[in-house]
Amino acid sequence: MLLEPRMQRTVVTINSNGRQSASFIRVASALGWQVRAQMKELNGLVAEEISQLPNVTVYVGRLEDRKFLDDLFKSAQCAFINTTHWGDEVAIGRACADAAKKAGIQHYIYSSMPDHSVFGKNWRALPLWAPKFTVEQYIRQIGLPATFVYCGIYHNNFTGLDFPLFRMEHQNDGSFVWRAPFHPDQKLPWLDSEHDIGPAIYQLFKEGPRKWNGKRIPLAFEVLTPAEVCRAFSRGLRRPVQYKRGPIVIHCPTPVGYREHLSALESTLAESAAPYFGPDLEKDCPSVALELWEGNRGMEEYAQEVFPVEEAANGLTWMEEVETPRREVDLDFQVNC
Repeated sequence: MLLEPRMQRTVVTINSNGRQSASFIRVASALGWQVRAQMKELNGLVAEEISQLPNVTVYVGRLEDRKFLDDLFKSAQCAFINTTHWGDEVAIGRACADAAKKAGIQHYIYSSMPDHSVFGKNWRALPLWAPKFTVEQYIRQIGLPATFVYCGIYHNNFTGLDFPLFRMEHQNDGSFVWRAPFHPDQKLPWLDSEHDIGPAIYQLFKEGPRKWNGKRIPLAFEVLTPAEVCRAFSRGLRRPVQYKRGPIVIHCPTPVGYREHLSALESTLAESAAPYFGPDLEKDCPSVALELWEGNRGMEEYAQEVFPVEEAANGLTWMEEVETPRREVDLDFQVNC
């Protein structure tokens, strides 16, 4: 759908230098909305960029401060809220919802995720996702006019750095290997967080709570298996990309909470093959997201246009090598289980 700058509103965002909020702020700012962008501190390139956008007012403060929250939400019409695991996420999520309710927010979009333990299949809850589901239930209980978006796996998670789960490991021959615990044919939902979250959230606000109140939206624009992801990367990079199934390996310093999350992810999503969003949203993915925003950036386009830029920004230099001819890429693609 085409975005039309016909609504002039004041919208609240939190954790505004994160990928989700920043993506939406860029769109809202460009379309003339007044954005109140909360940040814990004004540090970093994204924070600096957001603070300089037109129509954006940065509110620096802590979400644990009830008076700060009241000021943040006062007289605003809508809010896009993505809480994080830094701090007590459930307490902060409830406090934001209370402040929004007090301010009379007309449409509250909350970035939630499933708690797989509630489906009665002996699946483990993912520690960094389950608190969001708890907050979602609270938002429903207090009667906020709200919509709940469930974001798929970010394209931007892939990196050549030695991080667990989504490392795209550069090989001496110029090819890449992605090692992960998923079955090579397991369907997984994907989206480009920086490019596509903002327009989709704007469209939800545009269509309003009359259509979307209480709804859960699986926000993913492609459903691809690991094998299909690697084929898309091969086409985009013009290099062989190999998928190898195996356990998550952690080589770099990783917080305990994220280690626990990776363990539960491996058990629930990989070993038990639980649907990423849970079984109730699987049928709506990716059709609902594509109805919201038709201009999404697919995996192949991301691999071709964005991944090398992000890699260069991380100090990697593989992209300076000579490209591999496309015919060699097609012949060399393989999957090892």
